Amino acid sequence: MNFATLPKIELHCHLDGSLRPETILDIAKSEGIRLPSMDKEEIQRELIAPLECESLDEYLEKFAIPNLVMQSKENLRRITFELFEDAARENVKYMEVRFAPLLHTAGGLEVDEIIQSVLEGLKDAEEQYDIKGNLILSCMRTMSAERAFEVVEKGKKFLGKGVVAIDLCASEEEGFSGRFVEPIALAREYGYRVTIHAGEAGVGKNVLEAVELLGAERIGHGVFIKDCDEAYNIVKEKNVVLEMCPTSNVQTKAVNQFSEHPIHQFHSDGIKVTINTDNRTVSDTTMANECNIVFNEFNISEEDYKQIYNNSVEASFADAETKEILKKYLS
Repeated sequence: MNFATLPKIELHCHLDGSLRPETILDIAKSEGIRLPSMDKEEIQRELIAPLECESLDEYLEKFAIPNLVMQSKENLRRITFELFEDAARENVKYMEVRFAPLLHTAGGLEVDEIIQSVLEGLKDAEEQYDIKGNLILSCMRTMSAERAFEVVEKGKKFLGKGVVAIDLCASEEEGFSGRFVEPIALAREYGYRVTIHAGEAGVGKNVLEAVELLGAERIGHGVFIKDCDEAYNIVKEKNVVLEMCPTSNVQTKAVNQFSEHPIHQFHSDGIKVTINTDNRTVSDTTMANECNIVFNEFNISEEDYKQIYNNSVEASFADAETKEILKKYLS
């Protein structure tokens, strides 16, 4: 199968993990931002997590440099546009991009200005390319529940205008869901959909709690349900969709190598899986590359791909009209 030409859907992609290295250099030069190097190849090495990373925490260190150039409205708009442009060139027809607004306040921007700027970049790309998108607001698990309330409240006015869901991300500790029950409950009340990073760093039970305590409809990664029967069963019974990211999962050591990835086993057992990049730059990947990895390791059929594509459409937080359009690309 030629995944370069097939239509694709992406549900799990981080804005700050998907910057073009040349854009980072361009902004740093024009704004006098100090980087470890001004050489493109050097910067690329600083941005990409190696496959032999030790852990999720080591992987997350790669986000420090992009953050330096994501502190103004113009830069956020440009970076968002470029990500959707890159995705459109990969024949991605619909993409949900997530970002943590609170990481972009260092230059004095307000949370609503940050969300507005990212939305503008998305709209710019939709006007120029055959791609549709929505935004997911991430709350950092390394911050307090109060800060999550702030994101939920400030993002509320953008619901129905491009913002569709709330997420929890960053370093994963056992039992994190308990701290965020109230802000996520409020988000659901306001109409946010819910996807939660869980089961990426060794704790399958976190997936169970994300579904039971937070009402997660989708789970970012979810690899470790393989070691927790209760989590596995609830994901299967409730049709919770897993946003799986093979390259990233090898880098963060959720799995040691591609052949050990549970995506095909889950899919064969009727669990709904989707294929995603997680971070185009940090994981040095594309959607075609991720699809190829799954195809090469597990020899998935065209029928399997169609099913995963349709799972992705159904699981997306797009409106019914958009879903109908997306289904027609691969009918």
